[in-house]
Amino acid sequence: MDLKLKDKQVMVTGGSKGIGLAIALSFAREGAIPTLVSRTQASLDAACERVLSETGIKAHSIALDLAQSGAAKTLAAHGQDIDILINNAGAIPGGNLLDVDEEKWRQSWELKLFGYINLTREVLPLMQSKKRGVIANIIGMAGAAPRNAYICGSTANAALIAFTQALGSSSQASGVRVFGINPSPTKSERMEGMLRAQAAQKFSDPERWMELTTQMPFGRMAEPQEIADLTTFCCSPLSSYLTGSVINVDGGQMFA
Repeated sequence: MDLKLKDKQVMVTGGSKGIGLAIALSFAREGAIPTLVSRTQASLDAACERVLSETGIKAHSIALDLAQSGAAKTLAAHGQDIDILINNAGAIPGGNLLDVDEEKWRQSWELKLFGYINLTREVLPLMQSKKRGVIANIIGMAGAAPRNAYICGSTANAALIAFTQALGSSSQASGVRVFGINPSPTKSERMEGMLRAQAAQKFSDPERWMELTTQMPFGRMAEPQEIADLTTFCCSPLSSYLTGSVINVDGGQMFA
């Protein structure tokens, strides 16, 4: 299926690994030109090499910490021709209210919550001036199904869901689509690390972490490529009536 994305300029934050890299690869397979954003140039170089070797597309990279003040303006200056923005950067620590102190709470929100908001604020007017563009926010199921054991992330994700719905409901008036995707636990180095910690606590053996996935829908975590392919399709002209919606990708667990 031709998604009509050839030569589209796509910026992916948190694009050097995990879901972000999978999204960049998915777009590149459709002929789009991804720009990967992450804090570490070495990881970006490795990601760009993978995109080139697997798709033949030469990706661009920008090393930048989006949690820093003014970073969104700096990044937007590199994205004057951007067609699609994928907000994906950010990791929020687990724990209940008493586990996560104010410093960690604010620090994680600077990247995941305010990072999305600030970059969107900079990019949206560029897209509005051209009467076209797509902004996709990769959020997380904890926003739709809050958990006390992940209260900081649940609260940030819930805010991003509201942000996406509010903005996407009106952005279409200027030709811009804004939507979100809520992945459930998705296979990655970070997720494996979290499950190892849980297995160490539950079983006194971090090597038993895979046992924690057997009760998930389909007996496994989601694959990064599954989230990536959905994102790519929803950003394409074939999904041009989609805006203001946040799609839950949790294997039906929320309604089980």
